Amino acid sequence: MGHLFYGTSTEPIRIPDRLLSHLKVVTTTKLRRSESFTLSWTHVDGTPGRSTLWLQPAIPLRFVFDSAEPETLDATTLKSMAEMANSSAGLVVDLRVEIPEAHPTRVAPARTPAATRRRSLSVAA
Repeated sequence: MGHLFYGTSTEPIRIPDRLLSHLKVVTTTKLRRSESFTLSWTHVDGTPGRSTLWLQPAIPLRFVFDSAEPETLDATTLKSMAEMANSSAGLVVDLRVEIPEAHPTRVAPARTPAATRRRSLSVAA
């Protein structure tokens, strides 16, 4: 179980490492672009209700993971989370959901057609 520290609060938000890893990527991508958004979740610790944070670049944010090894990220989950973060409803996460394990895929390097390479070389020359 990882921890998210936000603002000046010393009380962490407990989030499973796998979910926190995905959340870190989406959050840092948005904040790097100076895009603020909301993050919401339903309480699972026996406390009734739900919480929402307004995430924006000027507020301190720290991700702490229990595991020393980084998680392999699932591209479908990242895309879904990014789309939610871009919506007016913001990013809503379920702290109990298991994110599927990602299976690394090899991506072949892009090949540039010979004609394009020649054209590029002749322009640069």
